[in-house]
Amino acid sequence: MHRAAPKTDIDESALTVSAPKTEAAGVKAVTVALERAVEEMGVVRTARTLARVNQRHGFDCPGCAWPEPTGRRRAAEFCENGAKAVAEEATLRMVTPEFFAEHSVEDLAGRSGYWLGQQGRLTHPMVLREGDTHYSPLGWDEAYRLIADALRGLDSPDEAVFYTSGRTANETAFLYQLLVRSFGTNNLPDCSNMCHESSGTALTGSIGIGKGSVTIDDFARADLIIVAGQNPGTNHPRMLSALGEAKAHGATVIAVNPLPETGLIGFKDPQTVEGLTGGITIADDFLQIRLGGDMALFQGLARLLFEAEDRAPGTVVDRAFVDAHTASFAEYEKHMRAVDLGVVEQATGLTREDLDRTAKLLAESKATIICWAMGLTQQVHGVATIEEATNLLLLRGMIGKPGAGVCPVRGHSNVQGDRTMGIWEKMPDAFLDALDREFGITSPREHGWDTVDSIRAMRDGRGKVFFGMGGNFVSATPDTEVTEAALRNCALTVQVSTKLNRSHVVHGRTALILPTLGRTDEDLQDGVRQQVSVEDSMSMVHLSTGRLNPVSDQLRSEVAIVCELAEELFGPGHPVTWSDFRRDYDKIRDAIAHVVPGCTDYNQKVRGRNGFQLPHPPRDAREFRTTTGKANFAVNDLHWLPVPEGRLILQTLRSHDQYNTTIYGLDDRYRGIHNGRRVVLINPADITALGFAEDDLVDVISEFEDGTERSVTGFRLVGYPTPRGNAAAYYPETNPLIPLDHVARRSNTPVSKAVTIRLERHTHVTA
Repeated sequence: MHRAAPKTDIDESALTVSAPKTEAAGVKAVTVALERAVEEMGVVRTARTLARVNQRHGFDCPGCAWPEPTGRRRAAEFCENGAKAVAEEATLRMVTPEFFAEHSVEDLAGRSGYWLGQQGRLTHPMVLREGDTHYSPLGWDEAYRLIADALRGLDSPDEAVFYTSGRTANETAFLYQLLVRSFGTNNLPDCSNMCHESSGTALTGSIGIGKGSVTIDDFARADLIIVAGQNPGTNHPRMLSALGEAKAHGATVIAVNPLPETGLIGFKDPQTVEGLTGGITIADDFLQIRLGGDMALFQGLARLLFEAEDRAPGTVVDRAFVDAHTASFAEYEKHMRAVDLGVVEQATGLTREDLDRTAKLLAESKATIICWAMGLTQQVHGVATIEEATNLLLLRGMIGKPGAGVCPVRGHSNVQGDRTMGIWEKMPDAFLDALDREFGITSPREHGWDTVDSIRAMRDGRGKVFFGMGGNFVSATPDTEVTEAALRNCALTVQVSTKLNRSHVVHGRTALILPTLGRTDEDLQDGVRQQVSVEDSMSMVHLSTGRLNPVSDQLRSEVAIVCELAEELFGPGHPVTWSDFRRDYDKIRDAIAHVVPGCTDYNQKVRGRNGFQLPHPPRDAREFRTTTGKANFAVNDLHWLPVPEGRLILQTLRSHDQYNTTIYGLDDRYRGIHNGRRVVLINPADITALGFAEDDLVDVISEFEDGTERSVTGFRLVGYPTPRGNAAAYYPETNPLIPLDHVARRSNTPVSKAVTIRLERHTHVTA
């Protein structure tokens, strides 16, 4: 028996708080993973499904993008949150036309995202016509006609927005961008715009490619690994195994984070005897940095490295590498030698001893990796911060050598692959030229809208049709009220989805829901099983094959949806053979091989034992395809965010019971939060100093230099070991606090990791 989806929604009055955990994973993680899986899928389906996650002839986990090992794989090559992601997708619960007949859109709009997601898999195409109160079913052909008519009726192709989630496979992404460019626009925003766009911007300028330079095998060769602005225990739990292996080979691990993250404190690998009995401490040192202080940290470390070079010339700066492979070193050195270490201490909250200790490890390490995630990218100066981290590695010659390099850890399981396949509003002309030669089309060259600009366009009436290929656009984006109004301003919104989410109830005048196969589902086209491919965080490309029977015969693959829509939109005679691509995904991969750099012989290479690794010139040959032909040292003025009197600096984050916008449950087990989500984690001394007590209910108001304010209400104060002056709260509940125009310089990424807030006592208002 499977329990029914919850009939009642979140009750924040049931929230309880306990002490944060000091150990992650272990037997508890195994128990929770199996309980959730059996609850959603049943015993037999659970056993069949989990045995295939991340296996060579199985399917790629729909969760994070952490790579699989290149050697022998374990029987359970997944983590607790990976099991939750699989269970969410492979659930036997269903959202049928009868469900929509029972629930009006108004009713659904009043539910939480957690409740919506728990209802199950979408089973039929549904339409909400202008003036309707309920979604109703329609046929696929009618859905395609409705979309094609709306697109052809636009005054310009640039009035359409085509969004993509990171879980879209390479084959879908390639065809999707081909459809969009055949239609005549580059409006291809994606979830990268909101997470690692700052990484891509910084790395492209510094080393010539916006991807990480390390492989999974480099972790076992590293002397020093710095994990900054990242919580592997919740967001990338399998990374803990790689870090544990690195430590077994003698590596030192430093955690740089405002919050003590349980996975980096104590890790019990549930697949080893040692892990079950004792576990290990991952982080040898914990630098509890203040929010917004990372750039200051990297600059302060650079100054100390130059001082160490003065004391022992020729031992710290890798002169051979710097002279042969870099540009602007002299300007960088001059700038760093002038850094004020007193300001660095003030900005970071760290002591001089902390800085000296870390600089010494950097100076002595023969192989250093710096890893990061959204804690660095989602800051106003996120691009500059990542440039400064890269500068440290360049200074020490740590690009293009074993066990060393840059490691941006991506979120969605194929977000990096989508960009490789052309999902970007600013694809270079060389890619578009190759696309045009292959298919006989004329791709537009004018850059399109990213996510923030797309919201602005829809808000202002310039964007009239929104098409979402996966994801939950409403809950993933900032400034919730503005974003929702922008989507409601559209003539048509289309969501290609596996499950119900908030984006289905915040709709244009007409709205469509198109149900699609998930990563776990068997994909049969004309009776032939198809495979898709994905790219992980470290540029490895491999196949993924679903095996489960779909919950409905009305589900269509994303590839099929793109191809069938294209045939309706463009009609007969279009130069792209859409029907051939729909029937045989090998033909898509052959086309990818002709267009996408590094993908020659794609069909053959992707069938290798571990797939294949895309070229990375800095890693492979210390070749830097930048404007100077060398790796560029960036020179940045120091920026950080002081704490105004009576205020706090807020970061938004995930609970352990969620992945991106998908809420699996209501327990953040490692942080001790249970049965609720509307909390603000604050240092107990700050709670007292601000005139509050733990468990008080407050409203949170964000403040900005131009006078802009945003607010969310009814959050409970929880004492937590944060730095003084800092606070943390979960998203998407806090997305309304981030104005649309509060973005990172150069990358246009919404900034949610360093926001000034004030707290006001919450007053209950009764009717």
